[in-house]
Amino acid sequence: MERLMDLLTGVSLVLIAAILVSVRRAHIRVEYSVSWLAAAVTLLILSRCEGFLMSLARWLGVGEPPVVILLLGAGIFLIVFFRFSLIISELKDANVALTQRVAILEYKLETLCEQQTGQGQKQAGDVRY
Repeated sequence: MERLMDLLTGVSLVLIAAILVSVRRAHIRVEYSVSWLAAAVTLLILSRCEGFLMSLARWLGVGEPPVVILLLGAGIFLIVFFRFSLIISELKDANVALTQRVAILEYKLETLCEQQTGQGQKQAGDVRY
């Protein structure tokens, strides 16, 4: 079990480093990295607190503490994925609204151009007479 806990500690440290490097290089926005950092720090803390995991495993009725880490990790990542689903939904709604606004502006611009072209022809027609 100690090897597994050490492996989870290593994975969480690598995840934290990858997130920080990605933020620094602007591959991920800071507001989105907070969820991943929270998940990685939680995994790091859980992998180092053996006593807490043992009591939590007993309370949940699970035989092994690593199973508790996997369950909690899966729960945390589900929350992160749900948060990103909400963000994607908001962006999609904003994209639809923006597309509709652009279509309205294009229609108004075409109408304005047609009106100006029509007035120009009337004025040119007046000059010919």
